[in-house]
Amino acid sequence: MSAHHAASVPTSVNPIVTLDTEECWSLLASAALGRLAVSVADSPDIFPINYYADGSSVLIRTAQGSKLLELTINSRVAFEVDSFTATDGWSVVVKGTAVALEKQKDIFAADDTPLTPWIPTEKEVYVRITPSEITGRRFVFGPEPDRP
Repeated sequence: MSAHHAASVPTSVNPIVTLDTEECWSLLASAALGRLAVSVADSPDIFPINYYADGSSVLIRTAQGSKLLELTINSRVAFEVDSFTATDGWSVVVKGTAVALEKQKDIFAADDTPLTPWIPTEKEVYVRITPSEITGRRFVFGPEPDRP
């Protein structure tokens, strides 16, 4: 990269900003597609999944199958959502515990959320991710600085 390009980016702009919890929940609420990361027997797996964020937890729907089986074996998960434009982007990561809803009152409450499957398959199981940690970062894109 030439010095001209590097000089065009203001040096006062921090290209990485750590977000507070409130900003993280706001960004989670603004999107609808994330990635659920699980790990069973030292074998990681990741699934794109639509979700609903209520400000204190993340709700997903799934069917019987590998996702649900893996969550049953190891309920510790990571869930990541991001977005970007030509000039900036953001990423929020939720780490926590995923548990299938079993109480009828919890299922009825989940039915009242705007969460619906995107593909025409039955997703009869609600899973709630309760965070133990939520982190986020906002990025400002620009050219790489000149190397010494």
